[in-house]
Amino acid sequence: MAEPVARRWVSRPHRVREDRRFVTGHGRYVADITPPGTLHAGLVTSPHAHARIISIDPADALELDGVAAVVTGAELAKSTEPLRQYLSLPAVQWRPLAVEETRYAGEWVAAVVATSRAVAEDAAELVGVDYEPLPAALDPEIAMRDGAPLVHAALGTNVLANREFTWGDVAGDFARAESVSRVRVRWNRNSTVPLETFGVVAGWDGDRNLLDVWASVQMPQFPDQVADALRLATNQVRVHFDVDVGGSYGVKRGVKHAVLAGYLSMTLRTPVKLIEDRAENMHGGDFHGPDRIFEVDLACTHDGDFTSIRIGVIDDEGAFPGRSPLQLAKPIGAIVGPYRIGSAAYTATAVATNKTGQVAVRGFGQAPTNYAIESAVDAAARDLGLDRLAIRRRNFIRPDEFPYRIPSGTEYDSGDYGAVLDKVIGLAGTAAKPGLATLERRRDELRAAGKLAGIGVATCLEPGGGNAIFENIMNPANDKTTFPEGCRLRVDAGGQITAIISISSAGQGHDTLVATLVAEELGRDPDAITVVRADSLTGMPSQSPVGSRMAIVLGEAVRGAATELKDKLRRIGAHNLGVPLDEVEYSGGDVTDRAGHRLAWPDLAAIALRRQHLMPPGEQPGLEVVHVAHTPRSGELARPDGTVQIYPCYSFEAHLVLAAVDQETGVVDLDRYYLAHDCGTIINPDIVRGMVLGGTAHGIGVALYEQFAYSDEGQPLTQSFMDYLLPSTHEVPSIMDAEHCTPSPFTTLGQKGAGEAGYMGAPAAVASAVNDALAGRGVGPLLSLPIKPADVWQAIQGRPR
Repeated sequence: MAEPVARRWVSRPHRVREDRRFVTGHGRYVADITPPGTLHAGLVTSPHAHARIISIDPADALELDGVAAVVTGAELAKSTEPLRQYLSLPAVQWRPLAVEETRYAGEWVAAVVATSRAVAEDAAELVGVDYEPLPAALDPEIAMRDGAPLVHAALGTNVLANREFTWGDVAGDFARAESVSRVRVRWNRNSTVPLETFGVVAGWDGDRNLLDVWASVQMPQFPDQVADALRLATNQVRVHFDVDVGGSYGVKRGVKHAVLAGYLSMTLRTPVKLIEDRAENMHGGDFHGPDRIFEVDLACTHDGDFTSIRIGVIDDEGAFPGRSPLQLAKPIGAIVGPYRIGSAAYTATAVATNKTGQVAVRGFGQAPTNYAIESAVDAAARDLGLDRLAIRRRNFIRPDEFPYRIPSGTEYDSGDYGAVLDKVIGLAGTAAKPGLATLERRRDELRAAGKLAGIGVATCLEPGGGNAIFENIMNPANDKTTFPEGCRLRVDAGGQITAIISISSAGQGHDTLVATLVAEELGRDPDAITVVRADSLTGMPSQSPVGSRMAIVLGEAVRGAATELKDKLRRIGAHNLGVPLDEVEYSGGDVTDRAGHRLAWPDLAAIALRRQHLMPPGEQPGLEVVHVAHTPRSGELARPDGTVQIYPCYSFEAHLVLAAVDQETGVVDLDRYYLAHDCGTIINPDIVRGMVLGGTAHGIGVALYEQFAYSDEGQPLTQSFMDYLLPSTHEVPSIMDAEHCTPSPFTTLGQKGAGEAGYMGAPAAVASAVNDALAGRGVGPLLSLPIKPADVWQAIQGRPR
């Protein structure tokens, strides 16, 4: 591990400045924003998984007092463009309201606008819609077959994309393999189901030809997509980012919501608010997460050395792919996990079905791939009769091998995976019984009490600092290679610093992050730094807080802005001290020459803004700089074989879990949970720990509880939180965690991503623990998440699942 660097603010405990307003109920959400004259939208939704729209009759709804308008998909389509698809699929027309056909139960068919949400909902029930039901495609594997019902008849197939990649001598390595372990695993669809559903307020100003949008959004290119769909210039849409987002982790996309609200506002010449109710959010909000079937083959020697891996994945995208197929490119950047594997093959297939659409959920699809890889590693340990921890340690990339290039072309930046594994094992032990002995003793106690008990392990990567290259991998026609972030630093005449960013807050602590980074770079107190959020027209380029990228890419922008600011202060200082520029240095806000003479921060600020006679000749007045940064290690298109540097940085985590299983009910209880994590240099320890623990809780939900289920007819079976189960404080155990630090050589302070931590490994670790418990009965493994009590009970009883 690298020697720690002495820093004043970074990596030190310091208050999270956002916490107070959230805890005291002073957040400002879209639901709190109601401009004068606001009308409210209600939605008419399809009861069918697939149907032809014969007619829509709004007459009864329009007679209801307070109703201003009813809009259908056909009407909306005349004045708008289809929503953006990231694959080249001109036959797939995605719109906010269905046109001619509905393609999933819950799809929006019409919108009612009224003086209140209650009136709009009542009126929506009065809209008469005549449907002709059509055959539906629900199972992605069946949907791929010839003769399957077509979600989009004009496309002629349900296969939206299929990419095949081979890196290295995969065929030869498998032919020479002494053992091949195979698993087929299923990650069923789930999501983050945040406390706040999606909401948007749109207000058209006809005098200025400007659409103001307030939205609970977390999405790249959101203002551009809204403008394009509404046939507006991009400088006619102003998205306000000073709105708190009540939970997201990728699911707050909401382009169709904003386009619909924007169209209604432009048509009715008054602000329009659209707030989803919970049912609309769960079934028609297009916010479900990955729904994947994996087949993994892992080639090994008899001693347990991994030599090659083949991964095939089928992803159920739902009816409209949007951005979701791009998630299939992300695993290419970590296709071998943290292991030395010399060759790899990957086949990715995106399939349309008659279900609600997918979006990126916490990690852009990496957690399912981690689960698949870890399941294959556990299978190899079983097949070879090796310890699961030992086989992982044997195959870890060694610290002296970094930067390490994997077969798919990405280079991992840094890591010490063995040290992190040692730390999590150390957490599980005691001084009297170090290592795993304490955990194993507790397992044996549970077994003696009549429970099935098992220990689970997962060692997984978290790519961080996402850029846009996965768009090019899945669609070579898209040649985007940058995903920039910008920061403006402004110092006023009194010497006070303001940092301006252009992203919404979804609980990631950006104000604290930016203030800490600015303070560290300029040597000032973070508590005295104000952080504000510009709107999309006055701010710098931003791709939103996705891909665990803010600490990395926004950190680069902060460093660049601070460097430009310090350079100007040095020029002012050198001029006033009467020495050459190379004879002064900046430190803690002061500029000092070699003789010890100095100009203090207040004097420098006053000169720049008030004392023109003391400014260097030709120097522009003021202390305000903007710096826009690229993602580190980006800027290249994927080569024909798909090799490319996808992400710049790779965090690592190791989980150890003890699960107890009630043999009579199949209920799983997590008795002990240990986690060690390495995201390089930590900016704020409390924020990182919150991410780790929250992500782990989310992963526990994925492993044991959460699933959007459908009937054979395509009807959603998870109608509410009575059916879609979330883990509570009773199901999430106390988690003991530890941090390790291997700084990245490619970022400003050695930081890596942490926004998806915990979630990257928790599902795999919990599944591993349950399967280890079942193995004590000679049962299993169970290879479909979530692992429900019925699955466990049936396995124990020896009944087919």
